[in-house]
Amino acid sequence: MKIQVNNLDDLPGVADKLLAFAGNQKIFIFDGEMGAGKTTFIKTFCKVLGIDDTVSSPTYSIVNEYKAENESVYHFDFYRIKNIQEAYDLGYEEYFYGGGICLIEWPEKVEELLPEHYIKVEISIVDDSARIFEFTSI
Repeated sequence: MKIQVNNLDDLPGVADKLLAFAGNQKIFIFDGEMGAGKTTFIKTFCKVLGIDDTVSSPTYSIVNEYKAENESVYHFDFYRIKNIQEAYDLGYEEYFYGGGICLIEWPEKVEELLPEHYIKVEISIVDDSARIFEFTSI
């Protein structure tokens, strides 16, 4: 599924479509170059999931936890990890296989640890305000 957005006001609709596309899947990876809007979209996606807390990038903490209506949401940013051992030390298995929703930025840093099935969200920059979102079920 591909969706082009031309401004931030379009993001809640994209988040709704992603939720519908995902069905029961709870692992989401976000792929896109620096500045593509991964964290911005994740903030909107979290609002659609029912999270009222302020959602921020876990760049330095690696993972932030939020509570949705009846489940936990884990937002990962693996950009700053130096090696795969840091993901092991974090206890990634409890998050990835614990039944909560996982939102993973910079998944290529932990590619070998990703579950077999997930939803891939690719965000491509068209221009300063336009982006293309592509959803794939893996």
